[in-house]
Amino acid sequence: MKLNVNPVIRGMIAANAIGLLLVAISKWIIDYTERNRLPDVGGIFVFSDFIIVPVLMGVTCAFFWRNSQLTGKQYTWNAVICGLYGILLSAIVLREGVICLIIVSPLIFGFIIGGVSIGRYLFKKKNNTLNVSFVSILFLFLVSDSLSVHTYDNMVADVVTIKASPEQVWKYVDAYEPIKEKPSFWLFRVGMPYPVQSTVDGHYKGAGRKCVFSNGYVFDEVMSVYDQNKELTFDITHQPRDPEIMGHIDILKGQFILKDNGDGTTTLTGNSWYRLYIAPVWYYDIWASSITRNVHLRVMEHIKYLAEHEQ
Repeated sequence: MKLNVNPVIRGMIAANAIGLLLVAISKWIIDYTERNRLPDVGGIFVFSDFIIVPVLMGVTCAFFWRNSQLTGKQYTWNAVICGLYGILLSAIVLREGVICLIIVSPLIFGFIIGGVSIGRYLFKKKNNTLNVSFVSILFLFLVSDSLSVHTYDNMVADVVTIKASPEQVWKYVDAYEPIKEKPSFWLFRVGMPYPVQSTVDGHYKGAGRKCVFSNGYVFDEVMSVYDQNKELTFDITHQPRDPEIMGHIDILKGQFILKDNGDGTTTLTGNSWYRLYIAPVWYYDIWASSITRNVHLRVMEHIKYLAEHEQ
């Protein structure tokens, strides 16, 4: 008995099947080539996973929809639905977390819609040579991209002025009591871990330090610079591998610099260095910088409050 399945549904099924297959191929290539190069990395996603794969999914949809009498709006709407199915499958099959899926969704939707538009144009031309060449080039680009090294280092700095002397501020820089205020940053509010407390083993260079995040996540650190009332720099020796995002980024080190403004106030600068294992960098670094900045500000505003309200 032959099943008469709507071509729109068939296109969505085929597109998501191809998408999962291509991501699996990409990850297999990466795991094979990077196993010794990047140890202890929870997960690496590359440019192709979020650009080429959605485009090919869109082209696949357009192939199945080519004989359907769909308007431009219907093409776009169906592409969005296909993207929603893809995100759902990513959560179930690839076990991606909610935060990660929120971050990647604009890319998925945008490039599936782009792929549908490209495919719609290609299949109207009915040029099989052009169609095969286009798809082949994209697939070769996926393989080439998966074989490439994908790391990117960056530093984020933030500044807060505190109405207290450096001596007062310093008391709360290396260790501070728990932050009781609820986070204001929207990603923290929907589940991303955020800082709640910092503790130290001692007040000297080489001492251990722990930055405790919500849900019990702990970053283990060693203070590499301990210049009282001036600078605290600490190296991250271990970080949790949270499935949401921590598998795609390493926090390398952090730093607090205090500057006496000479008028009873102190400028507190917070610096963080991190390494991304995810591409495209131009997109994901926007998110990484924003998240890092909000981690800074949550901690620095707490230090500011403690120093200014010191009895």
